Amino acid sequence: MREFKVSLPLTKEEVKKYEIGDVLYLTGYLYTARDAAHKRFEALAAEGKPLPVDLTNQTIFYAGPCPAKPGRTMGSIAPTTSMRMDGFVRMTFEQGMVAMIGKGDRSDEVAELCKEYGGVYLLSIGGASAMISNQVKSCEVVAYEDLGTESVKKLYVENLRVIVGIDTRGQVFQKREIEKYRVRQEG
Repeated sequence: MREFKVSLPLTKEEVKKYEIGDVLYLTGYLYTARDAAHKRFEALAAEGKPLPVDLTNQTIFYAGPCPAKPGRTMGSIAPTTSMRMDGFVRMTFEQGMVAMIGKGDRSDEVAELCKEYGGVYLLSIGGASAMISNQVKSCEVVAYEDLGTESVKKLYVENLRVIVGIDTRGQVFQKREIEKYRVRQEG
């Protein structure tokens, strides 16, 4: 397992060096967006209109943070199930996205899209919302405020720990690890 301290935003050239299983500690700005925001992004893209945020070289965190308690930057925040965004991955890559953060498996198509567009899928830890919220140093709603917790937010994170789940070669971390387990069981 390799570890890297990474400054955001990422570039397509930079993400080529990361392989499945690598641990990245992200510092910099990223955006949150879930289902409802992605649907609105898709409608704008289909009409040829610009999105409310420029996704060039950006990372999208599939999360809907809870409102902050007094004296806190961020309420609880954890990745949502990524598979729900699978149908939007091509569109967000076409808009310039380089990385997405979430939890869980993705369809085979997402691995192919990572390979085609030179992007990565990063795994965050589900159930660690309090820990993740401590890594968020600033939060600003930048689009779709009417969506509440699902509005698009610009976060500044420090040392947000993620694992490369799908790399730019289309390799899938979960598939590799399951295969290793099967080999051990059969051997």
